[in-house]
Amino acid sequence: MRIVVAEDTRILRDGLVQLLRMRGQEIVAAVGDGEALREAVAEHDPDVAVIDVRMPPTFTDEGLRAAVDLRRSKPKLGVLIFSQYVETRFAVDILAGRSDGVGYLLKERVADIDEFVDALHRVHNGGTALDPEVVSQLVGASRKRPALEALSPREREVLSLMAQGLSNATIANTLVVTERAVEKHVSNIFLKLDLPPSEVGHRRVLAVLRYLDS
Repeated sequence: MRIVVAEDTRILRDGLVQLLRMRGQEIVAAVGDGEALREAVAEHDPDVAVIDVRMPPTFTDEGLRAAVDLRRSKPKLGVLIFSQYVETRFAVDILAGRSDGVGYLLKERVADIDEFVDALHRVHNGGTALDPEVVSQLVGASRKRPALEALSPREREVLSLMAQGLSNATIANTLVVTERAVEKHVSNIFLKLDLPPSEVGHRRVLAVLRYLDS
């Protein structure tokens, strides 16, 4: 993969670049602010951009704003938000609309670089990579609470795993239940949220997330 890294802290940026290169990835640019990110993407046309949320000049949401712009202007670009913070407003903007190539991971919860590279591959291949805590906060911030409250605890758990881009088989292994049981939970989730089923995992997840923000 050809990757652009946008991280304002130099030591974290250099460390991530080195680790990714050691895993055979091509880093075409490493930048420290949103404007430099836009310029790097325009110049190098990467496969994936890894973007921090808070960057200069205000250190609030510049990274997410840049990510939203890039999702609109570069449809083929995979975007992986990699941050300490969950910004629900712009997170939904990033997840809504298109249903491919997007992720949101929290730095303190990524313990293995190989898992991070796997998430990059999923995003590059048109899938999703969402941290469960990100999903939890998006659900908690939803204005559709009555519909969500209709979900059972197990259905909420399945929904969270769906949002990570996991297949029914992987969810079944994670929860130590049968795949048939997971299929039943997924059907119930779509029914209770008034969403049509889909055979494509990341599309059904983003449909749910769009519903939560509607």
